[in-house]
Amino acid sequence: MKLYKIYAVGALMAVAFSSCHIYKKYELSSQESAIAADFRKSMEAPVDSTSLPYLGWEDIFKDPKLQSLIRLALANNNNLDNAKLNVDIAHAQLKGAKLSYFPSIAFTPNGGTASYGGSRMEWSYTLPLAAQWEIDAFAKILNRKRGAQMNYEMSQAYEQATRSQIVCGVANTYYSLVMLYQQLDLTKRTSEIWKEQVETMQLLKEAGHTNEAAVVQSRANLYNIMSSIPTLETSIHQLQNTMSLLLNTYPQTWEVSSDLSFDIPKQIVEGVPVSYLAARPDVRAAERSLAAAYYSTNSARAAFYPSIVVSAQGGFTNLLGSMIKNPGEWFIQLAGQLTAPIFSRGQNIATLQAAKAQQKQALNNFESAVLGASADVSDALVSYHKNVERRQYLELQVDQLEKSVEYTNELFMYNPGTTYLEVLTARSGLLNAQLALIANWHEKVSSLVSLYQAVGGGR
Repeated sequence: MKLYKIYAVGALMAVAFSSCHIYKKYELSSQESAIAADFRKSMEAPVDSTSLPYLGWEDIFKDPKLQSLIRLALANNNNLDNAKLNVDIAHAQLKGAKLSYFPSIAFTPNGGTASYGGSRMEWSYTLPLAAQWEIDAFAKILNRKRGAQMNYEMSQAYEQATRSQIVCGVANTYYSLVMLYQQLDLTKRTSEIWKEQVETMQLLKEAGHTNEAAVVQSRANLYNIMSSIPTLETSIHQLQNTMSLLLNTYPQTWEVSSDLSFDIPKQIVEGVPVSYLAARPDVRAAERSLAAAYYSTNSARAAFYPSIVVSAQGGFTNLLGSMIKNPGEWFIQLAGQLTAPIFSRGQNIATLQAAKAQQKQALNNFESAVLGASADVSDALVSYHKNVERRQYLELQVDQLEKSVEYTNELFMYNPGTTYLEVLTARSGLLNAQLALIANWHEKVSSLVSLYQAVGGGR
């Protein structure tokens, strides 16, 4: 009967405080900030599964060699493995928080013997099974469980962020290697042309059509071009090692494609809705961190209210009061306990103040994450469009310089007034423009990879 009274008291107290903030579920409130209000609207927007943030990396990076490297990185990378383990840890903690609703049961057998004044020693023993259950009248367990849920979701978001970084990191390294190999190939082909040019200058000098200065100039320019080849090869070697690190393996040479075709559908790169930011894992993690801080504040509030614990104990014993009886008998005990904080109020107030400050920090971090994500998306979009615009001019420049090389060569061969310096200038300008065109391709590709990462891609 007493146990039912304890339940009734707990239920009445729960009803009395049902309007208290400690029971309220977290919602991203528009009252917190304008940024929070915009983000909440973006979360409520319908999800387009075909949009950029929800496309798998296989749908973006279609180069078979690159896909093979990404799969290898996702299988071997230690950072991703640690992120997965953090998810497992958070899931175990969430499971533990959920199990807090159930009674704890313990079996604690004990026994002993004693002799007083020379009396005969008799053994006493108790075989108890004890159960204890905390009634969550003031949402202490509820807020701990909700906080654990937010931490679990936050760890999942961090895993996705790590996955996205690895996928886009491999892609960036891969396309950098493609660029360097293209530049190396162009430089080597150009050096072969210059070798022929040096031989031609030597023959022209012997025929009396030019002087030693032209020969020396052509040879010096050849050496200048050849000196850039070791620099390019060094950069390639370093990037190959970077790729090996991403794939968590010893340094080796990774094969890349010579195909320069990589693009994202036009309808995607023309504009990215604000709702895409809700899919970005670091923003989701910051929002879940804010929710976890909210439940920590609720837990700090709940500490001001009593704890209600119901316990029961039963088992078999031969110790009945001060008597030892053999054989023993079964016993059962029921008890209820209410613990209310009195002298710890000051400490509870300090804990609540700290929790509120941490919640404000979490809000600031969330706002910074949203603003940073929007800036990343904007930068990637502008970079892409400007590189497309720049490429048009670079292609025109290369076309004109190719004609300039052709014209100056003809003038040098058939017009005695033309100096070799004009040929040298035209050829050097063409090589620089061709290298810039390849670099521009890489900058455009990098901006597309950055855009994909900026919207949380890599699923």
